[in-house]
Amino acid sequence: MSDAKFSKLLDYEAIKQQFGDTEDSAHTSTVPSQVLPEFDPEDSLFGQPDKQEKKPGLSGSRLRSYAFAVLTRKEYSKAELIEKLALYAEDRNEVIALVDELAKENYQSDQRVAEIMLSSQKRKGKGPNQIKMKLKSKKIDTALISEELKETDWVQQAYELKLKKYGPEVSKDPKLKAKQIRFLMYRGFEMDAIIKAISRKPED
Repeated sequence: MSDAKFSKLLDYEAIKQQFGDTEDSAHTSTVPSQVLPEFDPEDSLFGQPDKQEKKPGLSGSRLRSYAFAVLTRKEYSKAELIEKLALYAEDRNEVIALVDELAKENYQSDQRVAEIMLSSQKRKGKGPNQIKMKLKSKKIDTALISEELKETDWVQQAYELKLKKYGPEVSKDPKLKAKQIRFLMYRGFEMDAIIKAISRKPED
């Protein structure tokens, strides 16, 4: 699908206003811009509380417009985007085909989602096991960031956490050492990195 076709469908700012998603976002949109969609599926779903909840049944250009509106707010994994659009779509198969198309055109990218998640989780002090679990929960293949995982100095990451919580002293108390190990395991670090981190002296 060419950019020329997309350009007839969307107005980036108008879509953001009409389809605003309340979820946090931390990405730069890759979505093109031109025509205002006429329909807000969430208004249709929730705007009339006196009536029984009903799916808007989006299809065609309306479904496509809503998909772009969603992607202007946040990066979604392929699996997540399918489930989100399916809430408002008339036909799940159309959703799957649309998301496949968006992925081919790089408007949706599991690679980007994986890289964003890796960076975010590392900033939060999470180890590789936690990060892999997060990726799995979004049905993203960890192989997409396998090199980045290998290149990260997890001993240093674990040491910085240990330093922040327990200080620089290398404890000889078995109970305290066990406590430090549990703390870092809970954060998702592997045992080899944990032992090296809690045994590291400030001068090392």
